[in-house]
Amino acid sequence: MKKSIRRKLASGKRKIERRLEEALKQDGESPVFTASNIHYELSGRNRAIAHGGIGAIHLMAQKIGLVREIDERLELLKVHKPYHESDHVLNIAYNSLCGGKVLEDIEVRRNNEVFLDALGTESIPDPTTAGDFCRRFHAADIYSLMDAINEARLEVWRRQPSSFTQQTARIDADGSLVPTTGECKEGMDISYKGDWDYHPLLLSFANTQEPLYLLNRSGNRPSSEGAARLFDKAIELCRRAGFKDILLRGDTDFSQTTELDRWDDDNVRFVFGYDVRKNLHGLHRRLVRDPGSGRNWTHLSIA
Repeated sequence: MKKSIRRKLASGKRKIERRLEEALKQDGESPVFTASNIHYELSGRNRAIAHGGIGAIHLMAQKIGLVREIDERLELLKVHKPYHESDHVLNIAYNSLCGGKVLEDIEVRRNNEVFLDALGTESIPDPTTAGDFCRRFHAADIYSLMDAINEARLEVWRRQPSSFTQQTARIDADGSLVPTTGECKEGMDISYKGDWDYHPLLLSFANTQEPLYLLNRSGNRPSSEGAARLFDKAIELCRRAGFKDILLRGDTDFSQTTELDRWDDDNVRFVFGYDVRKNLHGLHRRLVRDPGSGRNWTHLSIA
């Protein structure tokens, strides 16, 4: 940061501190909010933006290779007139980043000249075009997009101190029921609670609370469905980053016995819960007393 900017920030901080100190000296006889003698003028020279950091965010996306990875891995458009896949993806992401709740909110930023200048563009895709882009996705395309994001994530991880990859990589999995009133939406179903839901599965990197993979499913699907494949992809990602010790975590729904031997052989640790069953109590006690009597499955917590 330039010295002149640092001085201005320090001066502004001192002014607000003095102002707050003076506020404590008021007698309290009347409300302090007065807003008197206010005049509004439209400046012809100065322009402002509510989301001033959006330009810096896009520069970061370019520097870590996110823009390049999206365009290389995601192929949804036959012709770029004028937008590329990265333009569409980041347009939707920036809409959420700037407080947008639905695609229609893109129109607010599309008509904001300063916002467009911050991104260095003449225009951004309108809500209708954004919706058409979303409908082009198939399951394989979603994985391609997540792989593009994670490839850029590796570049960020490589810039961390060496101590970053020396810690245990903790990968968490969890499913969450997401109710919605749109009963005609594709892929919805009735959950065990009797609601119309989706049941997305999220795998996250607990060390930094980063989402790694997301799988959307119908509301009637079990939590663990599809988790093994995403665990494998997350393990590969962490190994490429340089992590030596990897720990998988999840509740009772994620103790998939068909996968435990394979992960154990691959030197991947795991901490999963397991449903109470009579035939497991004796096995659990024997393994705790004598780990050499079988697989080292004391990773499993039977309760």
